[in-house]
Amino acid sequence: MAKSRKRLDGDRFASDSTSATAASDERPDSDELRPEPDRISQRAYELYLARGGSDGRDWDDWLEAERELRGSEQQGGGDE
Repeated sequence: MAKSRKRLDGDRFASDSTSATAASDERPDSDELRPEPDRISQRAYELYLARGGSDGRDWDDWLEAERELRGSEQQGGGDE
């Protein structure tokens, strides 16, 4: 299977794997800053219960939990 290539500037091309690696290096939310999935899951469940256990907002709960935990870890105040 041939790799697809993206046009940069002029006649230069980069393979998807090269550009994906470069893009991930530039993201501020790299894996080092991302809380562990078990902690996110626990906090998302707490948010679900706080809302009264209504279904349909699991993704919102997960994202909110991730934001909260990432913020607390960046401030150096992990709750462990």
